[in-house]
Amino acid sequence: MQFRVAAYYRPQHGDQRELLTTPEDVDLLIDALLAGPTHQNLVDLHSLERSPLPSGTPDHELLVGADRALQVGVLEFMDAGGNWTTVGSHKGRAEVRYSCVNQMTEFPARSKISIALLSRAVKEFCLSGGQRPTCVQWEKPQFW
Repeated sequence: MQFRVAAYYRPQHGDQRELLTTPEDVDLLIDALLAGPTHQNLVDLHSLERSPLPSGTPDHELLVGADRALQVGVLEFMDAGGNWTTVGSHKGRAEVRYSCVNQMTEFPARSKISIALLSRAVKEFCLSGGQRPTCVQWEKPQFW
């Protein structure tokens, strides 16, 4: 089971994205988000299996956040169909903020899901060629 997904979550990825190619790479990525600094607990993923827009930019993105303190995560998926965030628990902090290389992103309070479900959804995204995962519930956020 191989795929090609570009990941951006550390300053050094500005010039060269990290390449994920196996489900084990996804596990290592989530572990790195959980173990890393809190200002780098969000990753921006793009499947290289999808064709880019005429401008050369990806036609989709999956944001993946992992909160070490609460042991939960969040997902945001965007493509031509709009923006979607996961639907999960209200438990924990009301504010759900994650950061990708110091760029803060706020998520709806009820977007938190378990790390196990987060991992499953990211692997589904990767293996499906960049499609929105079906193993989690989604909603269109009111803000964004």
